[in-house]
Amino acid sequence: MAARAKKSLRDSDSDVFIPDDREGSVLTRWVLRPAMLLALVGGVSLYIAGPVAWRWLPDLTRRPEYRLKTDEVRFTDLPLWVPRTFLRNVIREGGLPEELSLLDDRLVDQVAAAFQKDAWVERVVSVRKDLTRGVTVTLEYRKPVASVVTDTEHYPIDKNAVLLPPPDSPPGSDELPVIRNAHSTPQGAAGTAWGDRIVEGAASLAEILGPSWKKLQLESIQIPDAVGGRGGPDETIYELRTVGGSHIIWGRAPGSDHPGELTPQQKIGRLEDYATHNGGFSDDHGPYEIDIRHWHEITRQPLSELPDRTRR
Repeated sequence: MAARAKKSLRDSDSDVFIPDDREGSVLTRWVLRPAMLLALVGGVSLYIAGPVAWRWLPDLTRRPEYRLKTDEVRFTDLPLWVPRTFLRNVIREGGLPEELSLLDDRLVDQVAAAFQKDAWVERVVSVRKDLTRGVTVTLEYRKPVASVVTDTEHYPIDKNAVLLPPPDSPPGSDELPVIRNAHSTPQGAAGTAWGDRIVEGAASLAEILGPSWKKLQLESIQIPDAVGGRGGPDETIYELRTVGGSHIIWGRAPGSDHPGELTPQQKIGRLEDYATHNGGFSDDHGPYEIDIRHWHEITRQPLSELPDRTRR
């Protein structure tokens, strides 16, 4: 009788249903575990109450140990030609506040952008912030290599013909190479390129000649009245003027790949040898036109024997 009753419970027409646990959803059982339910409730609560609780936390960005006065930012030592007001100018022109927060994620980019704006800065190498040491900026500065002289102005430029501000106290400015007869004026404010490839060639020549400028008693780099067909440095024959009035035909700007062009080092060597053996570039016969471009010799001719246009 018992066996017959047990069998009747499994009959399809029975009024009793016994669920099989194997048919339940695995995902449902996992979600309904107590630990998971607790995590879900906690996450929802945090989402709702988090913003309110965050406002209760103290604002660490205002604490003095995380604040830095902007004029206490450390940076690469200034060379002699950069004005001592450099940092003050960076703060003003770069729009930096009086104080910086060391917890500000934008601090490094903000400081780098401000320094890069200054005309004396060629490149911001790095900006580092440290909660104990503050902010340290590593810089590469532009250096004046020449002064482009016109009838009314003196424009200091660097080796790339970038216009520089006139320094507050120009140490040795009277010893800077002078570039004359430029056919253009600067295209922008200090910190921008001159915008003339002929002036760029003269600037690179001034950088090369700088260390020997005083020794060779040079007075200026002369841009010719007319330039070659394409009007670039590789088609321009630059001349040097000496203190004694001689004209030295230098040739093309440094970096020229024109066939047969001597290197700048070879030309400077020739100038030094000539000055040593002749006691300078002028004598009792007056100033000369001296051509150092030839491979095997240096030629010269008194300026008094040349056409007037050459003696200017």
